[in-house]
Amino acid sequence: MRKVLDFLTQLSKNNNKAWFDAHKDEYLAMKARFESCAERIIAGIGEYDAEVRNLQVKDCTYRIYRDLRFSTDKTPYKTHMGLFMVKGGKKSGNAGYYFHLQANGESFLWAGLHCPEPAMVRSVREEISLDGDLYVEALEKAVGFELDKSDSLKRVPYEYPSDSPYAELLKLKSFGVTKVLDEDYLATEDFAVRVADEFRGVQPLVGLLNRAVEYAREMF
Repeated sequence: MRKVLDFLTQLSKNNNKAWFDAHKDEYLAMKARFESCAERIIAGIGEYDAEVRNLQVKDCTYRIYRDLRFSTDKTPYKTHMGLFMVKGGKKSGNAGYYFHLQANGESFLWAGLHCPEPAMVRSVREEISLDGDLYVEALEKAVGFELDKSDSLKRVPYEYPSDSPYAELLKLKSFGVTKVLDEDYLATEDFAVRVADEFRGVQPLVGLLNRAVEYAREMF
């Protein structure tokens, strides 16, 4: 991944069409490197999560081109590469496993349910309120990961008691855990194997969240 990170560093310094067009072949080579790594990560996760086993790389990756329609930032290209391994593919709305590759120490792993629809948020919160210990146990198994509170309410929603032992979980609007990756980690030869193994501990949480998603689809 070192060469891919070097390319992304250069892209962040030269985020314009002229530079990108002049380095298009290099980009395609780095994209191929990333996708080769992605195949190995998907295969590794598929060993313990059958919902991921048959995913194709194209189901999990994103275009380098930014959507500028509603953004004040008009730089045309993303300066990261992402891989979201999730039942039904990246647009399914399910919980899954995300690998974010970016230079300057901004690479990370994330797992969970990102920006879910209101019915799904309601379903997860209902499950937490009824049996929050299952979620606490799943979080304890996610060794090395931290609860992501970046998308969270300031207060517990009015439907739930403010003194709930699961208050921090009930405040969440996106439900996930995260782990920062340093560049030495990314440079190891067995990197893809290590990433897949890191995600093994978060599989129980992903499973719980997907159960709540399916319930929301059936009931709401």
